[in-house]
Parts: sequence; structure tokens; C-alpha cells
Amino acid sequence: MRQIMVRYTAKPEAAQENQRLIEKVFAELQEKSPDGVRYMVLRLADGGFVHFSIMDAADNQLLKLDAFQAFQRNIKDRCAEPPKQSDVTIVGNYRMLGP
Repeated sequence: MRQIMVRYTAKPEAAQENQRLIEKVFAELQEKSPDGVRYMVLRLADGGFVHFSIMDAADNQLLKLDAFQAFQRNIKDRCAEPPKQSDVTIVGNYRMLGP
């Protein structure tokens, strides 16, 4: 199981478009319901976005979604601060990420 966090800051004029593209990812996740994917995105008041994913399989199903590919396509153009990815370890979880 791999746990990943990605954080970046969107340009003010691109933050709403960024959110719209993320919402399309969640719509496709709901529609296709891929196994082994847990995904959460937070939009921060300072224009930052934090993506948190847990993949049960080595094959990341999130990357195969059309909406996710569309989201990633021009991400650098929408960012004031580029995405930074890091593996993370969950230290504690109380009703946030499921069982």
C-alpha cells in the first residue's frame, strides 16, 4: 500500500478551474469505482491544494482516469507553486479515512 501527499499553490485566477477539474476526477471515481483507490483533496484558504491518496495496488488506477489525465495536463500553468509529492505515513486516523 502506498500513501502519497501532493501539495501546491494555484494561481488565484486558476484556482476555480483547478477545483472544477478535481471535481471531474471525483465524478469519474464515483462512476467507475476503481478498486484499491482512496483519494481526498483539500482546498486551503491560501490558494493551496493538498491531494492525499492511498493505493492498495502497485498499479495506480487514479492515473488511468480520463479526468485525472485532463487535470494533470496543464497543472504547471495553473500553479504559482509547483506540485511537490512525498510519500507519507499515517500516524493516526479517527473516522477520516475509513476502516
